[in-house]
Amino acid sequence: MGQCYARNVPVDGEGGGGVVTTTTTTTISVSASAAGEEVEVGRGGGGGGGRRSGRPSPAGTPRRRGATPARSSVAGSPWAGSPLPEGIAPSPAPSATTPRRFFRRPFPPPSPAKHIKASLARRLGQRSPATAQAQQAAKPPAEVPIPEHGGGGGAAAGEVERELDKSFGYDRHFAAKYELGKEVGRGHFGHTCLARARKGDMRGQLLAVKVISKAKMTTAISIEDVRREVKILKALSGHSNLVKFYDACEDALNVYIIMELCEGGELLDRILSRGGRYTEEDAKVIVEQILNVVSFCHLQGVVHRDLKPENFLFSTRDDHSPMKIIDFGLSDFIRPDERLNDIVGSAYYVAPEVLHRSYSTEADMWSIGVITYILLCGSRPFWARTESGIFRSVLRADPNFDDAPWSSISPEAKDFVKRLLNKDYRKRMTAAQALSHPWLRDECRPIPLDMLVFKLIKAYLRSTPFKRAALKALSRAITEDELIYIRAQYNLLEPSSTDGRLCIENFRMALLQNSTDAMKESRALDILNALEPLAYRRMDFEEFRAATISPYQLEALSRWEEIAGTAFEYFEQEGNRPITIEELAQVPTVSPKKQPQMGAEGRKCRSVFYFCRTMVRRHFIVLRTINKCFQYPRLSLIPGNLEMLNTTGLAADHKKNKEPMLTIW
Repeated sequence: MGQCYARNVPVDGEGGGGVVTTTTTTTISVSASAAGEEVEVGRGGGGGGGRRSGRPSPAGTPRRRGATPARSSVAGSPWAGSPLPEGIAPSPAPSATTPRRFFRRPFPPPSPAKHIKASLARRLGQRSPATAQAQQAAKPPAEVPIPEHGGGGGAAAGEVERELDKSFGYDRHFAAKYELGKEVGRGHFGHTCLARARKGDMRGQLLAVKVISKAKMTTAISIEDVRREVKILKALSGHSNLVKFYDACEDALNVYIIMELCEGGELLDRILSRGGRYTEEDAKVIVEQILNVVSFCHLQGVVHRDLKPENFLFSTRDDHSPMKIIDFGLSDFIRPDERLNDIVGSAYYVAPEVLHRSYSTEADMWSIGVITYILLCGSRPFWARTESGIFRSVLRADPNFDDAPWSSISPEAKDFVKRLLNKDYRKRMTAAQALSHPWLRDECRPIPLDMLVFKLIKAYLRSTPFKRAALKALSRAITEDELIYIRAQYNLLEPSSTDGRLCIENFRMALLQNSTDAMKESRALDILNALEPLAYRRMDFEEFRAATISPYQLEALSRWEEIAGTAFEYFEQEGNRPITIEELAQVPTVSPKKQPQMGAEGRKCRSVFYFCRTMVRRHFIVLRTINKCFQYPRLSLIPGNLEMLNTTGLAADHKKNKEPMLTIW
């Protein structure tokens, strides 16, 4: 900015071999005082925008369009010696003290579509459109031969089109196998039509066909989305609440996904037909079906990422018709310890961690919480006029449980929704845990196998004896009513009939029995490798109970203070509520071989703090350490709110004060 670009061009004519200076011109829109008139001037004089004109201005004289007072020349102008046209001030020198611009409001979140395209382009090893455009602009223009019969540019477009492989390898005999009917729905990426099978076992049967035009597949990302959707539909087969997938076909123009026809309409339509809300008993039936199919998807390693009432269809128009989940266009495969970062989904149902670009299957549970909230009260928990406003509400606001009709809704239903709409995803229930919640608990309905059990046991097997002792104390403080979920998971693993213990074989058989054929080989091996220590030992129910409790989820319970206090009373032996490492080592479940290791860990401040963070998160902690030798620290716990202590600051204060006893609050 502030530079004048010109070039010297030798010319032949009047005056001989002179040199004429030509300047590239720019059309600049004048301010409101100039009544919209425009002047074409040499580039470099002030203002940084406007339209470019490819015509040079002779002798640097501006081309006027009407009288423009703002561009009139004045005698004795201070710019008389400037090489710029008259009336155009040179740009000032760049200042080192240019003030920064501060915005009163943050920019809205980026468009989800842009991030999805960029992330998938990186995953596929391709350039994003912006990067490709910038690199193309930096290159010199390629010489394209002029076509003899006109119509230039077609060859280049054809080359770009040929770079994308739009062949999916599906059956190409769609017209011979199915008769396509009228359109019944339309989405962003395609439309759904009725169809009738012409041959085979399904001859004469009505089907639903999702038609995706290949002309809209302009990027490798869109092609990969279609491949992944078909792959997920093939993998998730056999559940009663999941739409049946029959076949996938293609031709030169479209891709056809043949599925089960659901004639009962969307869940959203039924909510509106009931006046905007369901009764509590009717809502239970809907939520149970949603949790069952989502639990199945999560166990197979699939996160839906777009759960909303529009994506649940009823098989028939009957009031008691089963419900089916559809539209896996935004779904993705996920490993147990993997975190996704694509911002996808619908604004009203998106989880906070999705906006933070680090999420897993817990994001689906948030969406189920939003759906349950709508079913019970008829309104959305987070609302704004714009998409960015909805995102801010999701991140900062809390759902309203005070206004009507929440006063007439049971406390169990409120607790159910609150535990699903917890902004900390670690405290959120899984689908299997939600089915065992008191609001939905049914002794006749089995609880499905939960992938969280495998993740917690993996962390438990890798933890220190110090943490294991803390978890065992917490597990003893849980009531029998709260152990229903853990007992159900233990029974699903089918422990040995002789000693009632679990080994690696129990986990392997449970995975194989609850996985689809497409997922058995791909997922079972990875999960079992993480449980390798169980190949050399067995686990009884007491240890299984300690391994499968989550301190984060316990903290979300209303009786967390009571659980934490009971856990510490388990260690209390002297009556004055102090805990020493010797007392921890005397826990019956701690092996004598591990007691020296626990003592070594206890002498480290970090281990003591780790124990406190594991045992209770809402207690004041008084830590006393003995000077010089740092022998067995003692912990005294007083009910209150836990403040996370800085172990580095503790060591620094201890060295600075040289006190024999150090107390930190």
